[in-house]
Order: sequence, then structure tokens, then C-alpha cells
Amino acid sequence: MAEASVVIPQNPVEQFLRMDRIPHIWCPGCGIGTSVNSFARALVDAQIDTKHLAIVSGIGCSGRVAGYTKFDSFHTTHGRAIPFATGLKLANPKLNVVVYSGDGDLFAIGGNHLIHAARRNVDLKVVCVNNLIYAMTGGQTAPTTPGAVTTSTNPYGTYDPAFNLPYLVEAAGAVYVARWTAFHVRQLARSMEEMFAKKGFSFIEVLSPCPTLYQRRNKMGDGLDTMKFYKQNSKVRNGAPTSEVGLSKSGEIVVGKFVDRERNDYGVLMHDRLVEALGDDYVETEACSCQ
Repeated sequence: MAEASVVIPQNPVEQFLRMDRIPHIWCPGCGIGTSVNSFARALVDAQIDTKHLAIVSGIGCSGRVAGYTKFDSFHTTHGRAIPFATGLKLANPKLNVVVYSGDGDLFAIGGNHLIHAARRNVDLKVVCVNNLIYAMTGGQTAPTTPGAVTTSTNPYGTYDPAFNLPYLVEAAGAVYVARWTAFHVRQLARSMEEMFAKKGFSFIEVLSPCPTLYQRRNKMGDGLDTMKFYKQNSKVRNGAPTSEVGLSKSGEIVVGKFVDRERNDYGVLMHDRLVEALGDDYVETEACSCQ
């Protein structure tokens, strides 16, 4: 008797991936792929038209997201994901423009671009996968590395203060700010869905394990151990003051949606100023409409 063929159902995430580029380069236990899975779920739940979606990444482990996703995607130069994305949004305001990159790319070499995009309230959706270290280049101290952490550039432990990312982007002007870990896959997907419904500069921090460098050097176990750590140490505090959500090496991790406010985005500000200044001489094409 011939054996019945087994039909393996397609993973619903596959429709959003360039499967010819799989397997990916991410290490076992890394949380970047988990965050991409949540992102794909958000696209489905929010019913996003992917023909009008562009994803921009910088350099680093998380920067590879743009190359693996099957959208109009741009893997840009180091620290320049935000200005590339800003140009896309200004050229075609009808696009959903997502910036998907890491803490080093966005907040070190790219930090100046990020704070001014938040200040201007450019309508961008920014996902920052924060593994607390420079992973792709050898494990150097990053702007987000907590104190007393062993890195390749601080072999006796870090001592320079780390950025509190939600606090920074709120102060700069972001209208939506949230943080989840790679353990909180459903909450992360819901936040990403909310982000797509938001007009203006939106920011989600995703804490991710880096078993190869951060966890190994600091004797914190593997990726599974880190997920257990996230589960045990995370506390959901929606609406928490962002000044109180800074991270430490082994302390409590405050997660949740911290900021959800309204203010005119950059396109509206530009449109209103030009209309007031130029009056009838201002002509706006349908393709560039900011309204």
C-alpha cells in the first residue's frame, strides 16, 4: 500500500519572507527572528497592504531584516536608516514606512537622525531590536549596555551610563512608545498593530537575547535561559513614566505601552506652513498629498 503523502501547511509568516535567502545568519537563541514573526502577525491582523509598505534597515544583526522580508526594502549605510526612511515618506506620503534596526545603529551612529525625526514627528514606524551590545562586530559596549557588563571593550565591566531608550524618544517627541521583550510575542504583535494605526513617529523597543556575546560573556546562560529571565523579571506597567523604565544587568524589566499621544506629524506641519505662506500659489499634487 502506498503511503499517503503528508501535506505540510505553509507557515503564515512565509508570505512575507524571501525564502530563497533562508536560512538566515542569526544565531540560535537570538530574538530578532522572533520579533519578525510578531511583525508578520501584526501585518496580517492590521490588514496592511504590503504593496504600499517599505522597510528600511541600517547595519548590524537587525539590519538584515530588510533583506529577508519580501517588501520594498532598503538595507542602508550604518546609522542612516532614519534619513533614508524620511526621504521615502516625504516622496510618497501614502507609504507605510518601517525602520527596523538595532540599538547600536539607531542610537549610536544614527542617534542624531533619530532624535530629529522624533522632534519633527515624521510619520515613521521604528522597531529597535535591543540586544544591549554591538553583536555583529564582536561584542563592544553599546549606548544601551547596562553597568557592570563584560564586553570586548570593557573586559572589567562597563561603567558609562546607558541610554533609557523610551525616555529619550519620548523627550524627543515620539507620539507612540512601547517596550516588550522577545518573550512577549503576542503583546509585541499587538503593539506593532497599534503602531500602524498611529500617525507620527512611533517607536517600539524589543529586548532580545544575544547568547553568542552578551549572555556568554556575562555567564547568563543561553537563549532559553534569557527567555526565562524575561518571564521572571518583566513587569507590565502600561503608562509608566519613561524616566522610571531604565534597564540594569539583572534587575526588573518594565514593559508595556508608555506613550500614546497626538500631535501633528511632519507632513501636516509642512503642508499647513506652505499653504499659509504661499496661499493660492501653493499647488499640491495628489501623489504628494500629506492630508
